[in-house]
Amino acid sequence: MKISGQLIDIHNRKIYPAVIVVKDRTIEKIKRIDSAPRQYILPGLTDAHIHIESSMVTPASFAMAAVSRGTTAVVSDPHEIANVLGISGIIYMINNAAQVPLKFFFGAPSCVPATSFESSGATINSDDVKRLLELPEVKYLAEMMNFPGVIYNDPEVMKKIEIAHKLNKPVDGHAPGLSGEQLKKYISAGIITDHECTTQSEAREKISLGMKILIREGSAAKNLDNLKELYKTDPESIMLCSDDLHPEMLMAGHINKLVAKLISEGYDLFDVIRSCTKNPALHYGLNTGLLQPGQPADFIIVDDPGKMNVIETWINGEKVFEKNRVLFDYQKAEPVNNFNCTGIKKEDIKISAYGRKLKVIEAFDGDLITKELIVNVNRDEIIEADT
Repeated sequence: MKISGQLIDIHNRKIYPAVIVVKDRTIEKIKRIDSAPRQYILPGLTDAHIHIESSMVTPASFAMAAVSRGTTAVVSDPHEIANVLGISGIIYMINNAAQVPLKFFFGAPSCVPATSFESSGATINSDDVKRLLELPEVKYLAEMMNFPGVIYNDPEVMKKIEIAHKLNKPVDGHAPGLSGEQLKKYISAGIITDHECTTQSEAREKISLGMKILIREGSAAKNLDNLKELYKTDPESIMLCSDDLHPEMLMAGHINKLVAKLISEGYDLFDVIRSCTKNPALHYGLNTGLLQPGQPADFIIVDDPGKMNVIETWINGEKVFEKNRVLFDYQKAEPVNNFNCTGIKKEDIKISAYGRKLKVIEAFDGDLITKELIVNVNRDEIIEADT
């Protein structure tokens, strides 16, 4: 199989006409030629951190939408389903993902439940983490949200991290706003990524201490505009991720949408593409193709890097998307959980607020950081959620 076009060579930082020879799932040869069609060939895109469950679809269903947007791999943290079903939920995700060609690299959730105040359906302890990390499909210890547990040497938290290190699996971080000596203590435990940065100063402090920064642009948290200047100073230390991507936003675009935005705004094309191809592949040790001979034939063809409309997507030498059509299918999943709830009426959740001080959570659009407000209620009224 031969495919020709304008090759975006991220290794030599050049664009030139080339023909790619694909054989037995790998790239056998890349040959520079005199002329080629005006279409651009680049490595398939990787989302460096996502919770598939937030898209409200199964991994197989997610794959059908993602490949049409040029995604060939995702680093997936199944924290949400683990919070409900524990290990059985993670095994379900792995088995469902195995039906489709999209490359899913799963993590072992490190904090189930996320806090002791949470009412979860399951708990994942250090023994469970070891069992998960020994699976070939599980590539890393997922985001360590319990940063106080790391800072103050909680035995169970530290045991999970130790297990990951012994198995040579990287450990993802989650440390919003952490700085100074506490940040140094957190990083010294061997936690080497963070996707919670909201400012350049926060990101640069973490980079200076050896962390990789995953720039997040999802449905709830949108940090790309605040952090995109990192492409000018620290391109080797950044990746792109969605974290949580609701279905209507997935339909509007995935990592390709972020690439198009950055390139159209004048950020270096090669640095942008490397941040969602080579950088995550090297950091997590992923078996994803980077458009070199001998590597998996994972690549995409687009009309224009500044638009990133996907013409074709290839994974392991198989064309999986072409001309607005996904070229694979999957078995519909059986339900794995039931919701058993007793009915309530609106009157059951009303709060009488007369003469009280109320704590109110102030939320900000496009950010996960919240503030606390204290509100005086001086008249007799019923407090209801204002949606």
